[in-house]
Amino acid sequence: MNTASSLPTLPSHGAITDVPGIEVGHFSDTRRPTGCSVVITRQGAVGGVAVRGAAPGTRETDLLEPGNTVNQVHAVLLSGGSAWGLDAAGGVMRWLDEQGIGLNVGPARVPIVPAAVLFDLNLGDPTIRPDAQAGYAACQNASTQAPAQGNVGAGSGASVGKLFGMQRAMKGGIGTASVRVGGVTVGALVACNALGDVIDPDTGDLIAGARHEGGHGNSQGLCDTRRSLLAGVPPLPILAGTNTTIGVIATDAKLSKTQAQRLAQIGHDGLARSINPVHTLSDGDTLFALSTGLATTSPGMTVLCVMAAEAVALATVQAVKAAQSLVVDGLRLPAASDCDAS
Repeated sequence: MNTASSLPTLPSHGAITDVPGIEVGHFSDTRRPTGCSVVITRQGAVGGVAVRGAAPGTRETDLLEPGNTVNQVHAVLLSGGSAWGLDAAGGVMRWLDEQGIGLNVGPARVPIVPAAVLFDLNLGDPTIRPDAQAGYAACQNASTQAPAQGNVGAGSGASVGKLFGMQRAMKGGIGTASVRVGGVTVGALVACNALGDVIDPDTGDLIAGARHEGGHGNSQGLCDTRRSLLAGVPPLPILAGTNTTIGVIATDAKLSKTQAQRLAQIGHDGLARSINPVHTLSDGDTLFALSTGLATTSPGMTVLCVMAAEAVALATVQAVKAAQSLVVDGLRLPAASDCDAS
């Protein structure tokens, strides 16, 4: 299992675990680049979800609709392995049940665990993917400490910038960030496996993405997918669902299910600022929102939505900045942290 000690130290941008009542755990499979990450709310949290990508892989999203009955979520799973990775949610449920956490339905307790997956089956042996044991292990690793970032958990096999083929792509990963206003915290955990490029929303500079064939382009050898497409450069055929950025937004502000859904929807603005193109036909971009309700005040929904978009954008940038280069079966995925990504 990968450990945080092998990962680069980054300037602090906070973490989703800055939100009271939130724990995060990773499981990283050592047999190939894949894994899963879990966000746990032991006391339960009001949940919402927004799916903007055209090829999602999800579980338990319908119950998060404001008109539906269940009001609390006990964990959210983010996983690699494409649809196979949804199996890991069963292990999360088992761990939560052993801890006495779940919805009381009379004769039994049912932990509510929505989940979303990303595609990483193109790196290594695709028969190795997160399962129930992986989800259980992620829960065992959970804590309120700032989680590791980069090539861990659901970000283990993530890559970005794939419109011109995997040979020109770069390493993605998982990242986290938080912002605090008026005594309220909003944090995000994002596993970035985008088809498009990742951009610094403050400067507009490319951080990671498709590299120019032959190493030409900007100082990192990046060709700028958006500009290339608009200049008429044709993308390679891409299978639907073979990418996807997934994440969780959490806040201690008290929200209704309708407000949590709105927070998840606006959180996608952060993806749009930091990924281009985003929400494509080959991405299943999905964001969950959780409200622990432990704060005694709130800056209001307008400010909370701005905070959510900011936290998501920061976490997305952190995901690729923390990533480390990877070589699998002769395919090299350089990272933004490399001196020369060409």
